[in-house]
Amino acid sequence: MSNKIKAYAAKDVAKQFEPFEYDAGELGNEQVDIKVHSCGICHSDLSMLNNDWDMTEYPFVGGHEAVGEIIAVGENTKGVKIGDKVGLGWNSGSCGYCEHCISGYQIMCRELEQTIVSRHGGFADKVRCHWSWAIKLPDELDMLKAGPLFCGGITVFNPFYQYDVKPTDKVGVIGIGGLGHLALKFADKWGCEVTAFSSNPEKTEELKNMGADHVVNSRSDEELEDLRGNFDLILSTVNVSLNWEAYLQTLAPKGRLHLLGATLEPLELMTFSIIQQKSVSSTATGSPIVVRKMLEFCARHDIETVTEVFPMSKINDAFEHLKSGKARYRIVLENDF
Repeated sequence: MSNKIKAYAAKDVAKQFEPFEYDAGELGNEQVDIKVHSCGICHSDLSMLNNDWDMTEYPFVGGHEAVGEIIAVGENTKGVKIGDKVGLGWNSGSCGYCEHCISGYQIMCRELEQTIVSRHGGFADKVRCHWSWAIKLPDELDMLKAGPLFCGGITVFNPFYQYDVKPTDKVGVIGIGGLGHLALKFADKWGCEVTAFSSNPEKTEELKNMGADHVVNSRSDEELEDLRGNFDLILSTVNVSLNWEAYLQTLAPKGRLHLLGATLEPLELMTFSIIQQKSVSSTATGSPIVVRKMLEFCARHDIETVTEVFPMSKINDAFEHLKSGKARYRIVLENDF
């Protein structure tokens, strides 16, 4: 089998994607090759394209929400075989023997390999990873909608799993976009009372159909004041700074403000705002076992991403749509190589 991979790459900072071909080299003993069926576009791809985090290498092949079929396996792979339908997210390899890996927290491995950092990702006809990060798709999930679950989905699912969120909890979600709309669906099916914080009141009925019990104007200090001491958990999915003090006041004692959007500004918080054992925290995507649990949860509760589909050859149009802020709610590129 050829090791040549056809892809779309940006040759420099913020440049357009162009057809690109590279040699992936010999398949490792514990690696698999995935024929890409589709790949979601995440805002992180845009941040990497623009080198916002000072770690992008060019030519840059993004794409870390890939779904497809395994077409080649190394001789020491386990649990997967040629023909399996799988997904690949932000991470594509880990050491397997450190304390974090053997305790099921591979996401914290010091040797964690990130799918689009110092390597090429899923805006391509094939993508490669360690077998342990190629997560099988339940039959119930639509391959064309499943890709965003491997980054956007697991990002908002992970705190429910890690922090033992209870079905009796009151959960708020700030920012109802690519991450937030999935957070609403997860919180609803988890059994929680769910509040959506949105700056667009025209979306109220749509947000309630996604699982919100209440919709609050995120720009109204009066509405935030009325919710003082209300929430057990607030998930923030926005990548801009907000009036965090006001949101901390809406937390119940022992409540948690959990930040998932990659804001670049430092947080300024008063000690008295968290003195009732309130917490401010954050998590990354999720280890393989958590990804598996999320996919099972989605299959059981019929949760799927709201997507807009572009052919991969129209990748630049898709990125323009993402930058416009009009995507509803995740963009998926369908392989048409």
